[in-house]
Amino acid sequence: MLDSPIDAFKNDVRFRDHIAHVETIPAKKASFKKIPDLNDTIVDYLDSKDIKLYNHQADTYEAIKRDENVILTTTTASGKTLAFNLPIMDSLIEDEKATALYIYPAKALSNDQLNVLKDLESDLGIDIKPRTYDGDTPKSQRYNIRQKSRVILTNPYQLHLILSWHHQWERFYRNLKYIVIDEAHYYRGVFGSNVAFLIRRLKRIANFYGSDPQFILSSATLANPLELANKLTGEEFTLVDNDTSPCGEKDFILFNPFKNYRNSAESSAPSIHVVTADIFRYLMLKNIQTLCFTVSRKITELIAMWSKKDAKLTDGKLDNSRIAAYRAGYRPEERREIEDGLKSGKYLGVTCTNALELGIDIGSLDAVIISGFPGTMMSTWQQSGRAGRSNQKSLAILLAFENQLDQYYMNNPKAFFSKPQEKAIIDLSNPILQEAHLLCAANELPLKKGEALKYFNISDDVLDEMVRKDDLYLSRVGNYTYKYDDNPAFDHSLDQISSEEFKIMNNGRLLETMERSQVYREAHEGAILINKGETYTVDNINLKSGFVNVSKKNVDYHTMVLNDTEVNVVSKEFKRKYGDLTIHFGELNVKKDYYKYKKMQHSRVLGMYPLDLPPLKFKTKGLWFTIPQSVKDELKRMFPDEDEVFEGGLHGAEHALIGLFPLQVMCDRFDIGGMSTAYHKDTEDATIFIYDGYEGGIGICEKAVDVFVELLESTLDLIKGCKCRNGCPSCIYSPKCGNDNKPLHKKATEYILQYMLDETQKNNSKVVTEEVKVNDDDLYAQALNFYTEHQYSQSKDLLHEILNDEPDNLNANLLMAHVLYEQGIDDVATYYARKALKISPSNTNAADLLQKLQFTPAKVEFVNKKVDKTEEIVSDVETDKSFDDVDTLYEEAYDLFNQGDLDGARELLEELLAIDDTHVEATALMGFVYRMGGVFPKAVEYARKASKLDKNNDMVRELIKELS
Repeated sequence: MLDSPIDAFKNDVRFRDHIAHVETIPAKKASFKKIPDLNDTIVDYLDSKDIKLYNHQADTYEAIKRDENVILTTTTASGKTLAFNLPIMDSLIEDEKATALYIYPAKALSNDQLNVLKDLESDLGIDIKPRTYDGDTPKSQRYNIRQKSRVILTNPYQLHLILSWHHQWERFYRNLKYIVIDEAHYYRGVFGSNVAFLIRRLKRIANFYGSDPQFILSSATLANPLELANKLTGEEFTLVDNDTSPCGEKDFILFNPFKNYRNSAESSAPSIHVVTADIFRYLMLKNIQTLCFTVSRKITELIAMWSKKDAKLTDGKLDNSRIAAYRAGYRPEERREIEDGLKSGKYLGVTCTNALELGIDIGSLDAVIISGFPGTMMSTWQQSGRAGRSNQKSLAILLAFENQLDQYYMNNPKAFFSKPQEKAIIDLSNPILQEAHLLCAANELPLKKGEALKYFNISDDVLDEMVRKDDLYLSRVGNYTYKYDDNPAFDHSLDQISSEEFKIMNNGRLLETMERSQVYREAHEGAILINKGETYTVDNINLKSGFVNVSKKNVDYHTMVLNDTEVNVVSKEFKRKYGDLTIHFGELNVKKDYYKYKKMQHSRVLGMYPLDLPPLKFKTKGLWFTIPQSVKDELKRMFPDEDEVFEGGLHGAEHALIGLFPLQVMCDRFDIGGMSTAYHKDTEDATIFIYDGYEGGIGICEKAVDVFVELLESTLDLIKGCKCRNGCPSCIYSPKCGNDNKPLHKKATEYILQYMLDETQKNNSKVVTEEVKVNDDDLYAQALNFYTEHQYSQSKDLLHEILNDEPDNLNANLLMAHVLYEQGIDDVATYYARKALKISPSNTNAADLLQKLQFTPAKVEFVNKKVDKTEEIVSDVETDKSFDDVDTLYEEAYDLFNQGDLDGARELLEELLAIDDTHVEATALMGFVYRMGGVFPKAVEYARKASKLDKNNDMVRELIKELS
């Protein structure tokens, strides 16, 4: 008997030797349930369509009609949409004024579901006028939609921008009964945290108009559905997760192109993308309709482009017009044409990013290729669920990359198929996100005392600080209001923490947009970009204007950027002891210097080229741990004739742990960064740092502390199980290593990880968590210690932290003057010395330093004699608000700015504006400082302030011109 086309792949001689595992998922029958006392109109509809409700659909219906918030988590194509649509339609039949808001993560999904609702409206004979309301909605239709539609479908991006126009939506919000959040699992990480704040803003507006909507969430299967629902909305939920829908048999194949590959100088590694294209073409030649998921937009375009070229060589067996690429960035009409083409069968093969992972209706497919583990088990099952939507045999193929996580699963199929879904992370503690959404909320409706706590769990102290920074205005009646005439939502992107955006331009045409860190990685000068199958070279970048200019060019190489990373500990929040192993968690300063890139042809380096980019600097949250000298000594004894063994082991451990992070925490390996060093000044020991790759942190590393032992165990298993001798991409190499994967030492990595795991087993494997509280006295002591050890930058960072809270702290001002003097920044040191004298006119230390600064180049030793505030600080000293040297301070700041010392200029301008906040040029210069530093929202903030002071000032006009 001949194999079916689906089964033929497993036995094909070209592929069978690379199959690591075949898991046959058996077919499953449906289980149904009747709902008593169902609305007659709904009963007639179900009968006319010959629909019987699955158990989980009936359970959802009943929970919604009990007025409970519901989260429904079942597999792809299990009828989730019908499960929540029917009770909503029932309510809209009973209450002719009731409205419902459907929120989808993508416009394509909204348009797809609009057709479903229009059909329901027609079949049920009700008047709900369902409409989409997004960026594609014609302006001529928007008024009627707001006034007449009872069901509106939108996305978070549109909602974010239109909430401030809520007075135009009064009818809709006053009658809002349901808020549906479909594909809720999509809301995680930075995007999910932003949307969680957005939903709270939406609730606040609904409450203002007198409604208290019920929430309905639909999601793929995940480990913490109730936690996700609560964090996303702030409400309590009922969970429905008993999937009773039918499914056909499916072969899920783990395919390892590296299964029989041995890393050596004589053999070249297989190309995962070429193998993917080969399998994609094979399935299409067998007339198997296939969807191929890839890891990036670039690869999506490449595989489609290669497949179309290869189709021309098949003597008409494969029509290249039936092959397409699908990704974000295409025009809406282009995406819809491809979606419809999949349903109709026009397209036999489509390559895509995870944009088609969502529940867009693309019909029934025969096979899915997943080229590279997509980062989470949840995404894996969502993508594989695209095949076999009805009772038919289907195929899912996961191709492994050479990285740690992919290879771990290839060698541990039991772990793959038995692994529970991950926990979705939403972090509401990021201060940048908090302030951005508080600005938006205050713009939408004045924030009353206590409202920030009620809706956002943020104290009024944060609002008071925003008032102090001139972001908000506190009215006489105690309301916090947004004081400017723009919409702050336009300054804050939901997809990222930074709102800075760069435009990629080709001959005046916009190709795409990127944020700064992505530009540094992918669109630096000389980089090769791929857009819609076309290759472009980056000609130049204008960091001031935010434009990247590219030229179309056919090349046979790609580029890879290298960077140096510097990490410093700002503060410790807690430490977790597993036996005798201590994991620290806290705030970190990260500095990334992208200094060169290399041109590569496959794995061959064609050349290295320097880059001249200002470093990226950001504060984030992370974990770290130290490795003692005894480990280094033992490795030196074990490998006496080899160099950098210890350093290579640390580096390898860092890479391997990061590589398996997604095994334990829902994230992408590119969401996190790391650094290892044989000595770090903050810990005074060999240290490995792993941190969230986002400004302010996003909760990834904090979750990882909880599962660190499990992460350690799986990482050590990976290293021991890898068959290479000296390390490879499957164990300790990293595709994003800024140091070109040097140095690395596999045996030393294994030894260090084993040492760490052994430490966790000591002291009866006791797990202890200790909070670390740091007060200003501790910070001052640390700053003084850094000063005495000549670590001036670290001392200055801590002193700034103290002075942010206590600007008139005598000890901090005095020590800051000495630190700056030692760094040779005499002008700014003079300012701090003068400030110390104003606080305490009798302080001889400040007077002596000031005299030396003014009259002699000789150094003055700082006297470690801490001042008792109760005795020495003269609190009632009259502060002169019009220093004679304000203009001098401005000139000094301007000079520092021109020298490229942005931090020095900012520090001086902060002090100047504390004295005279009406200084127009200083305010405008602060805007230029933040613009050059890439902090676009702060630049806009100071541009507004300067414009209010004197909008006709030449410097102000130049700043506004640069920012527009």
